[in-house]
Amino acid sequence: MSEPETWQVSGNAAEIYEEKFVPAIFAEWAPRTADAGSVGPGDHVLDVACGTGVVARECAGRVGPAGRVAGLDLNDGMLAVARRIRPDVDWRQGDALAMPFDDASFDVVLCQFALMFFPDRTEALREMWRVLKPGGRLGVAVWGSLDEIRVYAVFAELADRHAGPAAAEIARSPFVLGDKSEVAGIFSAAGIDNIDIETLQGTERFASIDDMVETEVKGSPLVAEFNAARYAALSAEAQTALAFSQTGGGRVEIPTVAHVVTARKP
Repeated sequence: MSEPETWQVSGNAAEIYEEKFVPAIFAEWAPRTADAGSVGPGDHVLDVACGTGVVARECAGRVGPAGRVAGLDLNDGMLAVARRIRPDVDWRQGDALAMPFDDASFDVVLCQFALMFFPDRTEALREMWRVLKPGGRLGVAVWGSLDEIRVYAVFAELADRHAGPAAAEIARSPFVLGDKSEVAGIFSAAGIDNIDIETLQGTERFASIDDMVETEVKGSPLVAEFNAARYAALSAEAQTALAFSQTGGGRVEIPTVAHVVTARKP
């Protein structure tokens, strides 16, 4: 049996994820990820590690009545939120390393900001390739490195100081595939060599530093590392440590970098 994905949350955190993470971060990237797969009318699309379904929802609006969209996630809490918001999508609970789909089932397979968390990234890519039809399109987005996204480097230091190394590791984990050569190597190991990697810029937006801290802790696995005292101390220090990210009115804007990998199956 494979090890579980490293980014798992409870039902309550899944609600916070949809309410906070999606508008602040992931909604901006969903159209870009769908564009990477050239999703259009009539396509059969799979969103791997779909979370609460922001990419799947974007694709559902593009494929029309002749198309079909499925979302796969290991986390029942995420899928419960996804089903509530968009019941017409085919939401499936399952492991990205052993997907419950036949070979050559989809025209497009997408994976937005999840490859980093799979215990065997190469096997996950092999599975994506397996369920893709000949001529089908693959689109995978990963974050750039912490060196390119300074706010999260500082946030990880704060997490370490107030909750220890395990919290710091969780905070850093989204950014472990920032090296494009490493990413290309993982695809090559999966037998996917003819890839294109495009680096794109984005902007995360939060109402305040408090809003960012609440989102990053309570909507993620970090919540298990923080009791009330730790959270209060983190939030207090963040007001100064992350002040450089603030714009007018106390709002937070975070420039981000992502690598979007595309490939077409022969």
